[in-house]
Amino acid sequence: MGRWSRPTAVKFLRWLAVQDGQRWLDVGCGTGALSTEIVNHVAPAVVAGIDASSGFIDEARRRLPAGIDLRVGDAQSLPFVSDSFDVVVSGIALNFVPDAELAVREMRRVARTGGAVGVYLWDAQLPHAADGSIRLQSRAWAVAGTL
Repeated sequence: MGRWSRPTAVKFLRWLAVQDGQRWLDVGCGTGALSTEIVNHVAPAVVAGIDASSGFIDEARRRLPAGIDLRVGDAQSLPFVSDSFDVVVSGIALNFVPDAELAVREMRRVARTGGAVGVYLWDAQLPHAADGSIRLQSRAWAVAGTL
């Protein structure tokens, strides 16, 4: 996304409209674009991020303030206790997760009851099912609908 990462993240956060003082997890945080905007725009109590790439996590550590819990890990098996975050988000990451449905279930697991789970994705390059639907988005929405 390059130059569009931060403006997209800001619009996403405005759309979520989450109150200040919440505990946030950024799944697939990459180099920290969404996490940075969380810090800058929503006055979080806690921010954590996880990404499969150690290089991305290293870069995120350089960009983000000290005290952000950044970990190398798998979105399909989040290394956090159930119900540990108020808000769990993912920006342009689930496209790269082998089992996006499992990742969304994991995001829901670590979100507290009544918390928010939000995702935004690229859709132009996603594979389409025989019926023309976008597979990843269809699965993500199906899982979200069961929460």
